[in-house]
Amino acid sequence: MADNFKVIKGEAEEAIKIMKEVAAWGRSVGFKVWKDEVLTKDKLLKYANEDDFCIGQVSGDDACCMILQWEDTLFWPNAKKDEAGYVHKLCVRRDYASQGLPAKMVEFAIEECKRRNISYLRLDTGWTNTKLCNLYKSLGFELVDRFVLDDGGAFALFEKKVE
Repeated sequence: MADNFKVIKGEAEEAIKIMKEVAAWGRSVGFKVWKDEVLTKDKLLKYANEDDFCIGQVSGDDACCMILQWEDTLFWPNAKKDEAGYVHKLCVRRDYASQGLPAKMVEFAIEECKRRNISYLRLDTGWTNTKLCNLYKSLGFELVDRFVLDDGGAFALFEKKVE
């Protein structure tokens, strides 16, 4: 797998297609996932730059994606500038499930952090999403806080030291 995996950056429209596909699958099996109305280029570019969109390719096929940002004022409002990279909307197409792609994307994010001399990689997920919380723990992230939005939605905040 490692020999045929690469990450390309700046492909927002293609990444959003993957996000919508994965979200539709998630809804079809009963997961609480992003709604299509928040997965638009206009809405996502309010918080991210085009270059923040990353697509993981397996043998040239778009297999997974994420947004890798350099600030997150919503979930980490007290973070210092250049303290962390922030992973959002990490998702894998069903045809590529169980191939270790989340780990590959996290490895890519860690290398990007190292290039920028950034000490932490952070992400968030639903507080009650046990499966994703366990996935992130298995990738070396530690649960560091709980964040509750004004609408009552609770999120688990995870952090990994970049070494």
